[in-house]
Amino acid sequence: MTVDGVGTVDGFEVSEIVDGLAGPTQVAASADGRLLVAQLNGGENDATGQVLLVDLFAPEQREVLFDGLAKPTGVAQVGDSLWVMQRRSLWRSVDGGPLTVVMDDLPFNGRSESTLTPTPDGGVLYATSGDQDGSGAVEGSGVLWRVGADGVSTSVARGLKNGYGHVFDRAGSLWVTEIGDGSYDGSAAPDELVAVSAGDDFGWPVCIGNGEPVVANGGSAERCASTPPSHALFAAGATPTSVAVAPWDPDTLVVTLWNEGRVVTVPREPGDQPWSGETLITGIAHPQHVLAVEDRLLVVDLDNGRILAIERR
Repeated sequence: MTVDGVGTVDGFEVSEIVDGLAGPTQVAASADGRLLVAQLNGGENDATGQVLLVDLFAPEQREVLFDGLAKPTGVAQVGDSLWVMQRRSLWRSVDGGPLTVVMDDLPFNGRSESTLTPTPDGGVLYATSGDQDGSGAVEGSGVLWRVGADGVSTSVARGLKNGYGHVFDRAGSLWVTEIGDGSYDGSAAPDELVAVSAGDDFGWPVCIGNGEPVVANGGSAERCASTPPSHALFAAGATPTSVAVAPWDPDTLVVTLWNEGRVVTVPREPGDQPWSGETLITGIAHPQHVLAVEDRLLVVDLDNGRILAIERR
């Protein structure tokens, strides 16, 4: 099966499994096996967003769980809690009840925060996008956080300008996409995929990319040599919005490059130098999110309001 205009490498096929969406941003597995879909449902700042439940076996059957949301960029189900990230606030519904705000007025970069990712210990990951104050970061911004069922957030890692997408692989390692999004010492910052361990400091805005110092912010080679290395480097402005583990190979990671209109693969094992990514899918103007569901990789097509499935032949 093929989808007009969408290409993939030999050995894979692509199909359209859900259409008629309106600016889908993140998809996640629901407790009952259906698909949770967060969507803008209008302009980016219209506050008309929704969370839907979609049955992948009968995709025309969909239920609106929540409406009138302010730019929902993240959704996740953990136990009896459904979490939603709106613009700069985190909300939760318990046992199908109403959404209530857990944290509001989070530090952010003026647009939005990140997607949401369940943790193996029953929490949820989110990132506050980086906002700069002079040569440093605004307190609490540029941080990857874990929030538990008690609503308490603890820092996992810091120094990430936009730690937008996250995934745990089968070995329990955490992978995060970093959107550099800015000019430093006269050059645009590259985008990255990084492996994250608790307590890591990636150095932004003093360090960017693969340990590159930002002299204007007081960076030095010595300071930035202590930051974790880039696992993969992408071009400035590529905008990696999501990462998943390939369902056909636990040692392959899949990353969406939003501005390049590509979905790429990256080996899980580190190379001698940071990987750059091999093209898996082309022809989607803005691939927003990827999610592995059994033997299929779901790809969210933001502009065309649809979800595609990639499978190995």
